[in-house]
Amino acid sequence: MKILLDENLPRPLRQFFPADEVTTVQEAGWAGCKNGDLLARAEGRYDVFVLADKNLRYQQNLSNRQLAIVELPTNRWPVLKQMASRIVTAAKNARPGTYTVVTE
Repeated sequence: MKILLDENLPRPLRQFFPADEVTTVQEAGWAGCKNGDLLARAEGRYDVFVLADKNLRYQQNLSNRQLAIVELPTNRWPVLKQMASRIVTAAKNARPGTYTVVTE
């Protein structure tokens, strides 16, 4: 599975997915891209986009997207470490076009 981590997420999050190809927005060269442009670039290149931006689903038209999106409740590493299994499960169960919210 190809996973894209949003630029405000801690990079150690990638350790939750040792068998997957994980790239950060910065590594992809897309730092600073607006959400609409970022989604368009990720579409077809990644399977799952992981972010902590709670406004994306209200600001963007997500219909007809093939990219699965997983929203985390925070970008704070100490909290995310405690949620590792829920984050992994959400990403692994995400299907094209779905929007999944992981709660604390």
